[in-house]
Amino acid sequence: MLDCGGFRAAAHRLGTVPSRVSTTISRLEADLGVPLLLRSTRSVRPTEQGQRLADQIRPLFQGIEAAVSEAANSMATVRGKLSINVPGAVVPDILPPLMAEYRRLHPEVDVEIVVENDRVDIIAAGCDAGIRYGAHLDKDMVSILIGPRTQQIALAASPAYLAANGMPEAPDDLTGHAGIRYRLPSGTMLAWRLRQGDDVVTVEPRSSLVLDVDAGIAGLAYARAGMGIISAFRNWCERDFEAGTLVPILEACWMSLDGPRLYYPSRFAGAPLRAFIDTCQRVSARG
Repeated sequence: MLDCGGFRAAAHRLGTVPSRVSTTISRLEADLGVPLLLRSTRSVRPTEQGQRLADQIRPLFQGIEAAVSEAANSMATVRGKLSINVPGAVVPDILPPLMAEYRRLHPEVDVEIVVENDRVDIIAAGCDAGIRYGAHLDKDMVSILIGPRTQQIALAASPAYLAANGMPEAPDDLTGHAGIRYRLPSGTMLAWRLRQGDDVVTVEPRSSLVLDVDAGIAGLAYARAGMGIISAFRNWCERDFEAGTLVPILEACWMSLDGPRLYYPSRFAGAPLRAFIDTCQRVSARG
């Protein structure tokens, strides 16, 4: 429960309801005759006795978990559940081939994909691992690259929009154009950053349409409909570029960012997660 950060997250990880977790803790406190947790409507934290008990028994539970996992998978069959917290950006194209390969190799693992775009404490969220772009990881996390080493951020618009409004020739020209913008859950707009010679500049187009970042690749539909210029991952746009439904804009100015990484606790990882890490490394090595 302490590792998860609360009754709800602990219940999710155990596959039960928060009230049952709370009742179990209360019974344990009654049996021991000491309070283990301090509770409020907003938070839960351990008492001194509760923290000491948790520190002493945690290695025992980890050893049991490892032994059970090893026994369950002694015949080279990985079983169990794998929960991964991911941003919407990896859902359309980066994650599917990894999951397809993982399912082919380990069909008895139940996989849950939780889509969230904010930075997430995966332990508190009850997830085994997470995927993020350029995330600042806690010291007890490790990470591996799971997709392209870098990804370009493209600018694109429909032929009809450009015919009516003209082709921008420089980053400054974008301020006079309609922009299809993405907004983070915090309310912050994703910036349009481009290279201009040796400099990096930020431009602010007129916002003809603002989309929640969860809309992801679906935002391209509005660009195809002629509503304005969109800034999106180049790999999302490639099919439209080939089909001519979208036209690249200021391609020489496009920025790149580091590709997505899988991150997970550096301590014991169960067999389903270890197998997924192996799958990611194998697929990445094939390029």
